[in-house]
Amino acid sequence: QVQLQESGPGLVKPSQTLVLTCTVSGGSITTNYYYWNWIRQPPGKGLEWIGYIGYNGVTDYSPSLKRRTSISKDTSKNQFTLQLSSVTPEDTAVYYCVRWVETNLGGGYDYWGQGIHVTVSS
Repeated sequence: QVQLQESGPGLVKPSQTLVLTCTVSGGSITTNYYYWNWIRQPPGKGLEWIGYIGYNGVTDYSPSLKRRTSISKDTSKNQFTLQLSSVTPEDTAVYYCVRWVETNLGGGYDYWGQGIHVTVSS
């Protein structure tokens, strides 16, 4: 069974760079047609897609966050990492790593991490 686990700091100061890592078990991040996403949910708000890195290394980011976001992967550790720079209190949220699978019908999210709560505060 595939499992995703987020790790990283729970508290980050404004203007710093947030770095979160997702460790994947039960499947390889290089397996065809899987895309590895970061999604967040600020307090009292809906889910917001941040970006993904694909099985082939291709990345895509939310236009509103693209300038501050980078997603990379370490295939030797079966991990992928989010870097979000110049954080502000508005980046306070629960961050999830999520797998999206491409199918001949389009695709969808099938596995989620439990989420990690990140607070941006001085």
